[in-house]
Amino acid sequence: MWKLKIAEGGPWLTSGNNHFGRETWEFDRNDAGSSEERDAVDAARAEFQKNRFRTRHSSDVLARMQLVKGNNFSLDQQQKPKGDETSVDINIATVSETLKRALRYFSAIQAHDGHWPGDFPGPLFTTATMIVVLYVTESLGTTLSSEHRKEICRYLYNRQNMDGGWGLHAEGESSMLSSALNYAALRLLGEGADDGPDMSMPKARKWIHDHGGATMIPILGKVWLSVLGVSEWSGVNPMPPELFLLPSFVPIQPGRLWSHFRMAFIPMSYLYGKKFVGPITKLVLSLREELHIHPYKKINWKQARKLCAKEDAYHPHTWLQECLSDCLYSFGEPFLACWPVSHMRRKALRQIADFLKYEDDISRYICIGSAQKALSMLCCWSENPSSDAFKRHLARVSDFLWLGEDGMKVRVCAGQSWDVAFAVQAILACDVAQEFGTTLKKAHHFIKASQIVSNPTGDFSRKYRHISKGGWAFQVADQGWQVSDCTAEALKALLLLSKFPSEIVGDQMETCRFHDAVNILLSLQNPNGGYGTWELARTYPWMENLNMTEIYADIMVEHQYVECTSSVIQALALFRQKYPGHREDEVEQCIRRATEFIEKLQNEDGSWFGSWGICFTYGTWFAIEGLSAVGQCYNNSTYIRKGCQFLLSKQLRNGGWGESHLSSTTKAYTNLDGEKSHVVNTAWAMLALMKAGQENFKVQVLIQLNYEVLSN
Repeated sequence: MWKLKIAEGGPWLTSGNNHFGRETWEFDRNDAGSSEERDAVDAARAEFQKNRFRTRHSSDVLARMQLVKGNNFSLDQQQKPKGDETSVDINIATVSETLKRALRYFSAIQAHDGHWPGDFPGPLFTTATMIVVLYVTESLGTTLSSEHRKEICRYLYNRQNMDGGWGLHAEGESSMLSSALNYAALRLLGEGADDGPDMSMPKARKWIHDHGGATMIPILGKVWLSVLGVSEWSGVNPMPPELFLLPSFVPIQPGRLWSHFRMAFIPMSYLYGKKFVGPITKLVLSLREELHIHPYKKINWKQARKLCAKEDAYHPHTWLQECLSDCLYSFGEPFLACWPVSHMRRKALRQIADFLKYEDDISRYICIGSAQKALSMLCCWSENPSSDAFKRHLARVSDFLWLGEDGMKVRVCAGQSWDVAFAVQAILACDVAQEFGTTLKKAHHFIKASQIVSNPTGDFSRKYRHISKGGWAFQVADQGWQVSDCTAEALKALLLLSKFPSEIVGDQMETCRFHDAVNILLSLQNPNGGYGTWELARTYPWMENLNMTEIYADIMVEHQYVECTSSVIQALALFRQKYPGHREDEVEQCIRRATEFIEKLQNEDGSWFGSWGICFTYGTWFAIEGLSAVGQCYNNSTYIRKGCQFLLSKQLRNGGWGESHLSSTTKAYTNLDGEKSHVVNTAWAMLALMKAGQENFKVQVLIQLNYEVLSN
């Protein structure tokens, strides 16, 4: 039976807070569970598999079954009385009872350390890249048991589209990147070329061949297939590691790039510089035949480096990029390989190895995300396969493995701190703190335990790191990467909790730690008043013209976002109420500049574009929340009035809202197919309208919305 383990350590692991928030899955061969539990698990898996093309996302059924059981909670007692739903009188009493039932269940799926475990899947190729690394480093069999491999195969098959390919994400149309890498991963996991339910492997291979074969994979895939030995490094556009030797003031110094891209590009340039290739096994030779449509030895790799399937070309290369790549390929690489210039490459590789070792150490081998971890782990192994550092890397692989009814995947990361901060705010907003004091105490303790209490070691600015003391990470404190809005939302939650008696919610955090949180927020504000995610913007917007990836846009620079900026405004507005004397002028100026930033971002139609949720609904909600925190409302703010008018213009006839993920790519508001409403979009819109002061609207919408949707 699979068991979810919370806040547990193990060999080769270190922690600064007793592993708070760590989530791992372990298969216990000595505990098969009860027949009822096994039946429930099998039913959940079968239900997901049957409906996987209609309901794309899993619901964490397996984790919640265990959490509910561990918290001695009975779902039977939570069932609402049967009756005619259309005749339910929607009033204060019925809504209040619905709310309490929801909170009782929510409390039942809280882990013992105070957080709410859950999935965070992200791109569909991250599982495959981790499998490639484990295979190349000959660690697959020792790191993943047969049960792990079985569940990963289940996940990959469940995520396969009807046409045989895999999308960039669960909702996406098939892409060459995910299709080729996931096909390869299944083969590395032991699946045969003709295996899989409903001829899954032949269907996948047909999709790949019909779309030009694996030479059409974008550059990220070209790197991974070259590492595996299924493509050649001569088919990859140059990523010279010598860029790392440039002074820090040069805009193209990789250390100045957006943190997530930086921590992928630098190890990729290391692998490119070494032209690293794993063992060429019989399986690798077979994959060369299976993935390519031309004989491997006859492929023109110089030409192949420019190829990209149209399904993957979200951000096609510009003529400038093509010219630069051609120059580097034809002249730069040969020149850098000549003596005595060639010593620069050796020096660059040494410096990158030291840089990656530093990042591994200060993140306790979790790294900024799973894609970056896979790359760093491979670089570590290439330096010394038997090193303690590589063993520490392997020990952290399980931190990224998540089991659901859809199977086991490699998550991008987890969102422990982010989720807890919002959970606390939601519970407190319900005015039921005393009734749910135990839940709040545990969550309160988790937030306090998850604050990052020190800066990165050594001269961290020379390693291109920002201060982190006082911040919160998106996931766990041990990872150590501070995030602006995670810090702001955690600070908000703590400030709200400080208004309640300690007997109900626990002791409040020490004043100095509140100050530390504000100090880091003030340090993260950009000259334009806005906030990015992890750091300040370090290079220029024109650098996006050099973005070498075809599947992503706006990844070179730490851009500023309405959501992050709004979260900071709200947190600082609360903070100055409780601690009016701490850096008073700086806090005031910060709030003013952040407010002006949000106002300038408003679109002509009254909306704000959201980058971290879907999409205009999400951005507009955050913008209105931020502006409201400084006293603006519908009656006194043209910005909020326009925002409310935008939201009202998107309300569907059934009273709800339903925005599609396509809004994020088309940059235009797009409804869900069939103009269906979605409870989350509806909640965001209602929260924004209520925050703007539209109390009459609140009553109107509650009556219009389907009560069954709300109460479920």
